[in-house]
Amino acid sequence: MVTTEHPPRRLRAWMLEGLSDMGKPGGHTGPHAEPEPPHQGQRWWRVMCLTGVDYFSTLGYQPGIAALAAGLLSPIATIVLVVVTLAGALPVYRRVAEESPHGEGSIAMLERLLSFWQGKLFVLTLLGFAATDFLITITLSAADASTHLIENPHLTSTLHGQQMIITLLLVALLGAVFLKGFLEAIGVAVALVAAYLALNTIVVIVGMWHVLTAGHVVTDWTSTLTTEHGNIFAMIGVSLLVFPKLALGLSGFETGVAVMPHVQGDPDDTEENPKGRIRDTKKLLTTAALIMSVFLIATSFITTVLIPENEFKPGGQANGRALAYLAHEYLGNAFGTVYDLSTIAILWFAGASAMAGLLNLMPRYLPRYGMAPHWARAVRPMVIVFTLIAFLVTWIFDANVDAQGGAYATGVLVLMSSAAIAVTIAARRAAQRGWTIGFAVVSAVLLYVTVANVVERPDGVKIGACFIVGIILLSLLSRLARAFELRVTSVTLDDMAERFVRDMASRKMRFIANEPDRRDKAEYRDKIEQIRADNDMPEQEDFVFVEVTVTDPSEFEAGLTVRGEVLHNRYRVLTLESASIPNALAALLLHVRDSTRCTPHIYFEWTEGNPFANFLRFFLFGQGEVAPVTREVLREAEPNRSRRPRVHTG
Repeated sequence: MVTTEHPPRRLRAWMLEGLSDMGKPGGHTGPHAEPEPPHQGQRWWRVMCLTGVDYFSTLGYQPGIAALAAGLLSPIATIVLVVVTLAGALPVYRRVAEESPHGEGSIAMLERLLSFWQGKLFVLTLLGFAATDFLITITLSAADASTHLIENPHLTSTLHGQQMIITLLLVALLGAVFLKGFLEAIGVAVALVAAYLALNTIVVIVGMWHVLTAGHVVTDWTSTLTTEHGNIFAMIGVSLLVFPKLALGLSGFETGVAVMPHVQGDPDDTEENPKGRIRDTKKLLTTAALIMSVFLIATSFITTVLIPENEFKPGGQANGRALAYLAHEYLGNAFGTVYDLSTIAILWFAGASAMAGLLNLMPRYLPRYGMAPHWARAVRPMVIVFTLIAFLVTWIFDANVDAQGGAYATGVLVLMSSAAIAVTIAARRAAQRGWTIGFAVVSAVLLYVTVANVVERPDGVKIGACFIVGIILLSLLSRLARAFELRVTSVTLDDMAERFVRDMASRKMRFIANEPDRRDKAEYRDKIEQIRADNDMPEQEDFVFVEVTVTDPSEFEAGLTVRGEVLHNRYRVLTLESASIPNALAALLLHVRDSTRCTPHIYFEWTEGNPFANFLRFFLFGQGEVAPVTREVLREAEPNRSRRPRVHTG
């Protein structure tokens, strides 16, 4: 008889590809299924192109933003931006790559400073800003690409009023690329970045040639600057004041670290010490920053001196497309159209680096905290989730670029400020006084820029707060829904504990759950007498005590180590450390059952107090009403009642 696989099963296997339990009959379907080994990675310059579609695509609008914010001071303000990039952001993120080589970024560094629930809530808050940054990158870039498409002279009449539909289609197409596979996304990014930088190089060279051949434009610019601002120090001062408005030119570093796991590194790299990956990621960050710095200075200069000031303003031909204006003006409409298409393509695909960052960042935290389903570790379901959220954001903001700009800048600056603070703390702990002072200065600068941006555009914080509240609420609901899930990844017994289990396997396996107090002889004697009286058991029955000490109750899953000891030359005790008493007991019972093929029994006494209050104690602190929760964890982990360990409560 030939059986065929049902389409829903094939779809499920395809959607959850990457989890070890997929396609394996009887495979583990729990929350801690191990992922398959990751791909071998890509050369650093290819991964740089993935981050570059976000970073380099800002050339499409950064010169115009600088011209509107600083006017004739745009080149000098851009030089200030480049100095902050090369002397501040670049060293910060090179250090982040060293300290967090698996792509978690500064969030992981700051996570180590706090534990328990306050640490989890702090990380969820930073994840909210990261989600703001990455998701708004996707929606804003797609909206900007659709704007360029609609404003093309050949398409305006046809596509007018269709920006929402075009933006949604671009977002859906981006999601489809990631559903196909990550390597395809990198391949597309390499082609787009190569073409876009080549076209921009041509525009810059031609622009510089026109500046040199028409020497009066430079003298006119410098004389006007001197008339308006007096001297270079006044110019720098004004540039510092307008610097927060240019901060979008710093975007790209966070995604550069987030996609770090996709850098190939050396053959002898290990997960504990991926020195080749760290070295090549530093190359990635440095090369991208240098390329962008050269283009930022050159483009801000040629656009400022060659484009009339009125054209930068809303309604002007250079508004939001300064380089495209020069491409049409000096290289003709044919080249200008090609440049427009390249700009549209890279703006659309700028969301790819953000999507890659989300796919690397979110599954590293939320499932580990028990705050997302286990399928959140698979790529394709998360792509669909993020694409649907991007649809919602696009609809809420009506595909408007300006409406999303504040949220984008806020997300970028908060993450960069947190990275600077994290590396400052890391340098201080390493007793590196010079680096500590340097990073502290960078932190102060970025905090100033962040606060200035928030004061000017508070809508960014409001949008970020919505993401934070949404993530925290959904995470807590997910944790609540998974409260009774078996979440011990492994059970290891020491020699003494193994001896206790082997000895008990020859007769009834009876455990007593005991909350350790004084641990004197009277405590264990009284506990045995109570259990015998409550359950009407004969005196010859033998018991082993099990004592669980709660460590960090906010942790969701971890391995379990069981140690055995004999107290007062008589009482055998198994000691465990875990985030949750019921989970530890359930995992121990199932392990004993599987290793001995005997059904273990465990005995409890009822916990006094309100059941709801006890459940909250279990949910938040890993204790509370232990007996019924242990039984519920066992029921969910073992559907077959005849094979389920027995729970007794007197």
